[in-house]
Amino acid sequence: MTRVLLTGGSGFIAAHTLDVLLKRGHSVVTTVRTQQKADRIKADYKTETEKGQLSFSIVPDIAQEGAFDKTVISDPPFEAVLHTASPFHFNITDVQKDLLDPAIIGTTGILSSIKKSAPSVKRVVITSSFAAIVNPKTGNNPGHEYSEAEFNPVTHEEALQDAASGYRASKTFAEKAAWEFVEKEKPNFSVSTINPPFVFGPIIHALDSLDSLNTSNQRILAAAQGGWKDEIAATGTYVWVDVRDVAEAHVNAFEKPDAAGKRFFVVAGHFRNRDIATVIGKNFPEYKDKLPTDSTPGGDYPEGGLKEVYTFNNKRSIDILGLKYRSFEESIVDSVKSFQRKGL
Repeated sequence: MTRVLLTGGSGFIAAHTLDVLLKRGHSVVTTVRTQQKADRIKADYKTETEKGQLSFSIVPDIAQEGAFDKTVISDPPFEAVLHTASPFHFNITDVQKDLLDPAIIGTTGILSSIKKSAPSVKRVVITSSFAAIVNPKTGNNPGHEYSEAEFNPVTHEEALQDAASGYRASKTFAEKAAWEFVEKEKPNFSVSTINPPFVFGPIIHALDSLDSLNTSNQRILAAAQGGWKDEIAATGTYVWVDVRDVAEAHVNAFEKPDAAGKRFFVVAGHFRNRDIATVIGKNFPEYKDKLPTDSTPGGDYPEGGLKEVYTFNNKRSIDILGLKYRSFEESIVDSVKSFQRKGL
């Protein structure tokens, strides 16, 4: 058993990460922005909360200086920190304030707090993204193999242009800031990062409604609700992973010694939006009238097919983290079933 601090515990990926941590017997403190969010998680893990395996720390704003100073102090002391808290939505008014600051300050802030006040911490795992790897300027980049060796070359000026650029930059700058912190500050803990692309899969965290669904899963919901009946939305990024594999990657990254100091491109395979509709149609006949048909335009690979899209190298995540990736069909089916439990 390890004493673990998990930030952003009410989020989509964090909720699954919390589930893995508790099932493996770890003792967890998770941060949330409000007491209400803590109460909702508590209701799902009554036994674990009552026996002291799970407790909470309220951190209203991760971009505030010293936001984590008190949180990192624990008795018994923490040995690992999983930092998943960072904004991912395009409903913003100010890229700097709403995206860049929380991601960068949240990341460097927690690392500073750990170094200053939690000397027992030996492993830190940070949720990054394929957004911190991909080079958007090269488009579909046919023949190129993306791996952990690359960083998105986005500049600060480009980041401020729109929300999508701001989001990709927030992940890139935050991750770079983490590696720079390790290099300059030489803390007594190692850092690992998890870099997933689109993350699909079932929702297990508390949602008031499907309107507040995580960004990636909104595609699956749009298809099931009839939003793609006349035209399927463009895919944009052609790689995906299931949230349960991402959660396992976070936990394995601190459990396995060889994962220290490494990035992990956690990716299961290629997809196009049309495939989402196909899987829903095959497994949920009740949505047949809302789904696009074979002749509906959009949602395809570029002209020329999959060979016109970049490839990926996920070998490190398999060899070191031991991941066995779930299938696309399982991920989409389980997602829709979880939406049905929330009123789809």
